[in-house]
Amino acid sequence: MALRSMTGFGSAEGLVADRSLRFELKSVNGRGLDVRLRMPSGLDHLGPKIRDAARKWFARGTLHVGCTLSEVSGGVSINREVLARFSEEARRLEQEGFAPARADGLLALRGVIDTADTSLSADDEARQQIDTASLALFEKALTALSKARIEEGLRLQSVISRQVGQIAELAAKADEDPSRRPEAIAERLKAQVETLLGTSAALDSARLHAEAALLATRADIREELDRIFAHCDAVAELFEAEEPVGRRLDFLAQELGRESNTLCAKANSAALTAIGLDMKVVVDQLREQVQNVE
Repeated sequence: MALRSMTGFGSAEGLVADRSLRFELKSVNGRGLDVRLRMPSGLDHLGPKIRDAARKWFARGTLHVGCTLSEVSGGVSINREVLARFSEEARRLEQEGFAPARADGLLALRGVIDTADTSLSADDEARQQIDTASLALFEKALTALSKARIEEGLRLQSVISRQVGQIAELAAKADEDPSRRPEAIAERLKAQVETLLGTSAALDSARLHAEAALLATRADIREELDRIFAHCDAVAELFEAEEPVGRRLDFLAQELGRESNTLCAKANSAALTAIGLDMKVVVDQLREQVQNVE
């Protein structure tokens, strides 16, 4: 199973009780699953069922659910009987010297324009049918959103895979750096010990050699490199997981960050320091990307 993003958009529209009902779903990053609803009058009681349905599809992300309900015919009509009464009264007033009435003024009078009620009122049986149809339409919107998150996840996986490959390449480059060869380390330490011994005859040469050997051991980055390679392999394995892996990817990215910091701290040459800094840049980019993974 490929990675899934936490960002995406999905919608579905259909007729419910002779009304046009539309769901629009927008999801963005979130630590857990947070469903935020905006429902029209008459459907707000479906909130718990909508949240339950969303939890069956997604584990993480902030999900904004917008639902609009409108009259198919437009929902507006003119009450001509009321309009005729107002028009007759307006003509009488005009004969008495008042200014002629305008059409827009007459239409603005209370009762002339009838706006259809877009709320859903029905008996229990009809209400059940409306609820069922509305939830079925919501499932279609969830399907569209899931598809969008999967498509975005595939793009994320490509980016993350490339970044992990760069980290592994840098680790291999560090492993092959000439400054890590035992003879190079020994030669450098020997020169340093000889320099120290030349500054004072009171220095214990045996103690200096022992301290130099200890420093060489502490400066070794073998363990850090091994962990970096292991973390890179672990990220690749998560691409095949069935369950959401965003939190585990975030943990591995943090671990790679720690190892790259240690590599820089232990570097005993300018070349290794440069490699470590390059690795830190890629790891930071990786951490930004995995924040989008469910």
